[in-house]
Amino acid sequence: MDYAGGFPEAVAGLADYESAGLEIVFVPEAYSFDAVSQLGFIAARTRQLQIASGILPIYSRTPALTAMTAAGLDYVSGGRFTLGLGTSGPQVIEGWHGVAYDAPVGRTRELIEICRKVWRREVLDYQGKHYTLPYTGGTGLGKALKLINRPVRDRIPVVIAALGPKNVELAAEIADGWQPIFYFPEKAALAWQAPLAEGAAKRQADLAPLDVIAAAPLAVGDGEAITALRDLLRPHFALYIGGMGARGRNFYNDLAVRFGYEAEAKAIQDAYLAGRKDEAAALVPVELLEKTSLIGPEGYVAERLAALRESGVTTLNVTPLAPALAERVAAIEKVRALLPEG
Repeated sequence: MDYAGGFPEAVAGLADYESAGLEIVFVPEAYSFDAVSQLGFIAARTRQLQIASGILPIYSRTPALTAMTAAGLDYVSGGRFTLGLGTSGPQVIEGWHGVAYDAPVGRTRELIEICRKVWRREVLDYQGKHYTLPYTGGTGLGKALKLINRPVRDRIPVVIAALGPKNVELAAEIADGWQPIFYFPEKAALAWQAPLAEGAAKRQADLAPLDVIAAAPLAVGDGEAITALRDLLRPHFALYIGGMGARGRNFYNDLAVRFGYEAEAKAIQDAYLAGRKDEAAALVPVELLEKTSLIGPEGYVAERLAALRESGVTTLNVTPLAPALAERVAAIEKVRALLPEG
């Protein structure tokens, strides 16, 4: 959900997107407006479109509140909500929320287990390594409770945004979907094949096959103006690879290394952390920009769509880059028409 031009205006255009073939809209949450109020607004203004958090950080809400929020959004949308979760990073979690960024994999697992207990309206008695409910200590008056309301669904879909091997393995084991970033179809196996296989080997029998959700900026057309849009992505890549985390603790830099760009990742980070952001942006490999986007002529975009599907992607999360709504809607129509059969 890109609402640079105004949130109500963007939501008003969702009906046109839906008519063009859009099936789901993701709303992000960083140190911005919260995603929940905006998802509720979208739920009230739409009737069939699926809505998803993309993502809610696991540290910013208690597990029970996360479960209540998901059940509430599923209720007001008539069963159209997907709970997208992620760990974010130490800069946001410790800097903005003021809580420790610890045990991301363990906390994610326990939070999802707690959510599913809440949605089943079980009495919330949970003894985990990271969460204990009722709380031990304090006044000693905590009571094991169950959700008052009856949720629309007792199994709301859960998507984990993950990059690191352990978190990706967890997604393949217990989540309904997995959402990576900077998805490069031809190099995805280098970064994620092993953890996906390890998680799938332990996957619960009652779960459907893992929904693999790849994001990509979208612009279909010919000419220099279209291809130049790739270069507009350079500061975004430089921010994540170079500045989204400290040296030695940057998950996006680690991903670039696993993709085979070790020297480039180091150079981008060196320049970015030294304050030379333009230089860092210029150092982003052209191949990385091209192969993680859907920007170019119809034939090129069709090839990239085929590569995404062949690599295992099942849901495509696009951001149309055109300035006008009509152009963005046309891009959605084109990408639907170019999707390979099957």
